Amino acid sequence: MNRLFLSVLLPVCSALMLGAANPPVAVDLWPDGAPNDNGILADAEAESNQFVTSVSKPVIYVYPASEPNGTAIVMLPGGGYSGLAMYHEGTDMADWLNSMGITYAVLKYRMPNGHVDVPLSDAEQAMRIMRSHAAEWGVNPSSVGIMGASAGGHLATTLATHYTSDETRPDFQVLFYPVVSMRDDITHQYSRAMLMGENPTAEQIDGLSNELQVNARTPNAFIMLSADDDAVPVANSLRYFQALTDAGVLSAMHVYPSGGHGWGYRDSFPYKSDWKSELQDWLRREVIGKK
Repeated sequence: MNRLFLSVLLPVCSALMLGAANPPVAVDLWPDGAPNDNGILADAEAESNQFVTSVSKPVIYVYPASEPNGTAIVMLPGGGYSGLAMYHEGTDMADWLNSMGITYAVLKYRMPNGHVDVPLSDAEQAMRIMRSHAAEWGVNPSSVGIMGASAGGHLATTLATHYTSDETRPDFQVLFYPVVSMRDDITHQYSRAMLMGENPTAEQIDGLSNELQVNARTPNAFIMLSADDDAVPVANSLRYFQALTDAGVLSAMHVYPSGGHGWGYRDSFPYKSDWKSELQDWLRREVIGKK
């Protein structure tokens, strides 16, 4: 494995610290160069209204728990495969998850920009990094999960169904209002276009319609969404949950009456206390200390 360079971000150096009491450890995903390229120039990255675009250099921001319980979660923010909502679907959750003893990480992954393999390669590398530093961060290598929101949920389910080795397979998955399918009838068209282009083949569409890729080794899932989501059809979650159930994968799904799409950790979501409590209970019951 390539040698990994670690650096601690100082408050004056990164706004990604906002919402977390301690600065994260920032790990360059590919210090010796990535195995693929998304064609985005190195200096093109920008941030506007807490939305990061044109990512060319992926970084994982790790928040080790002060009293780790052995479980780690890697978060994949959403953004339609064109950018990343790094705050309310990312770093804002660090303190809460750390308080549970969970080592938490947020992945600033590269946008596909016409290169469909790029985001998944970054997600797989993030899993390798978490496991290679497990002893350092108080993590059980058999209790490392993936979490994703919206298009980040599609990437999370892609990792959960297309992982290339046990080293990169997540042990569980947590999904916020995920895009799951690339099929015409239920997909989020913008995310599909950003990932696959305007004219993907039927084979490409089915290959990344992750409800079709579930098997008995797909990790257990916790899925949450709003019934009135008018951005990503609820059928994405329903079909994925059904596929998991059919494969014998024990999972949970919570559908809240309202709230729309994209709420993440925002206080404005009326069921925030509900999903936090329900996710916490599920993690304690089904994940923490299980391996």
